[in-house]
Amino acid sequence: MTIQETTPSVPSKRGSSALQMGPHKKVSSSDPLVSHGRHFGRTVFALCNYPSLLTNGILRLEQIEDFPLEDFPAEERREHCVFEQLLDSYPGLLEQLKDGSEEEILHVGELIGKGAAGARGDDTKTLKSAILDWISPKGEGIRPPLHRNSKIDRGFNHDLTGSLLCPAGLDWNDPQTKENLQSSEMMVCGDQWPVFLYAHHIYDPEDPWCGLLRRRLLVYAYKHMFTSPSSVDREPKAMRSGNARLHGMNSVTIASLAYIATQVR
Repeated sequence: MTIQETTPSVPSKRGSSALQMGPHKKVSSSDPLVSHGRHFGRTVFALCNYPSLLTNGILRLEQIEDFPLEDFPAEERREHCVFEQLLDSYPGLLEQLKDGSEEEILHVGELIGKGAAGARGDDTKTLKSAILDWISPKGEGIRPPLHRNSKIDRGFNHDLTGSLLCPAGLDWNDPQTKENLQSSEMMVCGDQWPVFLYAHHIYDPEDPWCGLLRRRLLVYAYKHMFTSPSSVDREPKAMRSGNARLHGMNSVTIASLAYIATQVR
């Protein structure tokens, strides 16, 4: 979602002197809003300018008292939907925003954004190594070997990862297709889904939804991230609760599936 670069000014709910420094709040990773941001980014919306989302949302709440939401542009309606999901997912957040100054609202957004960004970084780091175990041919090693802590030799540069990332509908085994992808002569668009998203690598051009997001690789990554790494191939044995249990998550969301697919890619 694209958030407007210019953040509307939200009237301060409290008067403050221009001659006094505002309260300085250190962003702490232990703040519950940071923890909530980690979960919200994984399960509802991954890439978002949270300070703008909150300030725009509060202003829009005042505007829709006079104008129905249906009269707003489609992009603003979509943004407001994410804003409302954030409010619904964190009890008391709306009251906190309404009672806060503009500076405090921005700080809340920064805390949530810190959590979402931190989760993305942590997930990318842990999956980078684990995914090699899941894509290795059964009983064999990956040839040539891939670095566990670097992605520089992956993508279309390697035959195994290239075969997984090849856009559905194209044949990776075709020498010309492989050469065009490796040389970047053939550019992959955002709407060309990689074949690893499909069960058994089978893509039906007549029914592109058939088998989509049903690859076992995605199940492994989902369990790794939301239950525990040890739950991928056996019953969970982790001493600490997984991300799903910590946040009361008992069902899969569409956004979380998209998040996992993006991370695996």
